[in-house]
Amino acid sequence: MSRHLAVVCSRFAPGIFLLTVVCATASFAADWPTFRGSDRTAVSKETGLLQEWPAEGPARVWEAKGAGRGYSSLAIAGGRIYTLGDGSSADDKDEALRCFNEANGELVWKTKTGPAWNSGQPNWQSSRGTPTVDGELVYVVTPHGELVCCDSITGQERWRKDFKQEFEGKKGDGWGYSESVLIEGDQLICTPGGEKTTMAALNKLTGEVKWKMVREGDRGAGHASVVISEIGGTRVYVQSTASGPIGVRASDGVLLWQYAVEKTTAIIPTPQVRDDLVFFVAGYKRGGALLKQVPEGDGKVKIEEIYPVKPELANKHGGVVIVGDYVYGDSDDKGIPYCAELLTGTVKWAKRGSGGNSASLVAADGRLYVRFANGIMALAKASPEDYVEVGSFKVPGSGERPSWSHPVIANGKLYLREQDIINCYDIKAK
Repeated sequence: MSRHLAVVCSRFAPGIFLLTVVCATASFAADWPTFRGSDRTAVSKETGLLQEWPAEGPARVWEAKGAGRGYSSLAIAGGRIYTLGDGSSADDKDEALRCFNEANGELVWKTKTGPAWNSGQPNWQSSRGTPTVDGELVYVVTPHGELVCCDSITGQERWRKDFKQEFEGKKGDGWGYSESVLIEGDQLICTPGGEKTTMAALNKLTGEVKWKMVREGDRGAGHASVVISEIGGTRVYVQSTASGPIGVRASDGVLLWQYAVEKTTAIIPTPQVRDDLVFFVAGYKRGGALLKQVPEGDGKVKIEEIYPVKPELANKHGGVVIVGDYVYGDSDDKGIPYCAELLTGTVKWAKRGSGGNSASLVAADGRLYVRFANGIMALAKASPEDYVEVGSFKVPGSGERPSWSHPVIANGKLYLREQDIINCYDIKAK
């Protein structure tokens, strides 16, 4: 029995009957162990969730303080919540990986990862990478490019790698690293960026290098995280760097395909994979493009363009979700959600919601969860017919800095990080 399973079981002791009750509510039993969930789609498979919210929003279960300053989202697994944040007091300014109890928000441990990220104007500062949890280990990439592996139960550091020093990594913009690493089998996949080590596979237990991949002329790492696809029996890692999306063979790191895009300020959203399709999107007046991965035999895969980059599909940093045959996201960073037909890129609607500025989205049970940067959290129908909100509220603690941390849905709860505060809401239908 793993330590994580032991922890979960101990919470429901002393009787087997209580454990049986928990298993019976499995429609809500879904962790969110890395950025945008376990499959990186930001679409939860949970059902039985509230379809409308009361005027004041869903019931808040608890509020936790001590997350630190930053925009990291939350990773939730094994009854615990993990996030990255700068020091929240004058005598503790360094950055730390922090672990909280999922049931009540109590701080379990805090492990220093390095100095705070203080580059640029105040709103650009602070931590931004979301941890990745894999059983007894948790991984996080700091803005400075330090990949840190810790024990998920105790917080003890196991090993670390420096993207810049050890891989000659390069960031494609000036805002620091924010990738959430991918764990598959015994491999850890990461993106140091640049022409020396665009992408790398490491042994997840030791950090030992298994392979390196170089994209000639790569401008540097973006902010996206690697997504898995399977094409004609070939495992492909799909990623976006500052030079555009790429497909890399999982077994040996061979660059299979690349799709060049014009240089822009930053490429941030994680690409979305639907079967053999790849939806690439970037902000700063770029747009979204749909690509198709095609097997060529002998483990090779090529890319075909279904439609080129369309400016009306631009998304800066809130990410997009694919629900059914449609893609939903914010219009660049305008706070104007849009819906477009995935296969054609045709926009069905683009309308301003109850909040303002940029918006990040997740989806679950036929609904869009739209978090606006001005602190408004909205619930809307995931429908190509129209943008219809069925609830919204102002998140406590918002207003001092932009609400850029992406929302999380896990085990029937909605989690919203607001700098030093984590808010937990019950979104189960009664």
